[in-house]
Amino acid sequence: MRPLLSLVLLAATAAGAAAESGAAGGPGVVIPWWELFKQLVNFSILVGVLVYFLRKPLASFLKERSELLRKSIGDAARAREEAAAKLSAIDARMSGLAEEIAGMNRKMAAEADEEARRIRETAEVEIERVRTQARFAAGQEVKKAREELRREAAGLSIRAAEEIVKRTITPEDQERLVRENVDKIREIVQ
Repeated sequence: MRPLLSLVLLAATAAGAAAESGAAGGPGVVIPWWELFKQLVNFSILVGVLVYFLRKPLASFLKERSELLRKSIGDAARAREEAAAKLSAIDARMSGLAEEIAGMNRKMAAEADEEARRIRETAEVEIERVRTQARFAAGQEVKKAREELRREAAGLSIRAAEEIVKRTITPEDQERLVRENVDKIREIVQ
């Protein structure tokens, strides 16, 4: 209320001072000081009533607004700190990414070398197994072929011997051989 009273007194002194200077200024300019004073008093009353009735709601509104702004500033500061932390984590990861990729490449190369070595060993074992089976099969085939050759040679020898015997033995020789064999059988039986 004090500011309102101060304002009214200031306006009244200004109006009085202006009235004195207007009276000395001459008859051509007439300022309606009384009207001006009434309007000033009405305005002061309006401002006083507005201040009286709106002070608490305006104060609470401004307080809420200020708390909301503080909270928003705090949230923004926290969000900025979180973003900075995330950015630093991403920067750290990005700086280590080249080393991580190189490590993964070394690991893949080592695994590939190990896999190639394992495949070579498996292939060598398989090759040796196939060679052993081939040797065994070849040996069996050679034995089979030798046996076949023996049978064939024996058959040929028998036929050749039969021909030789047929050409060289006469019927008298045959009869003599039969008698000798019959005599031998009799001796065995007795």
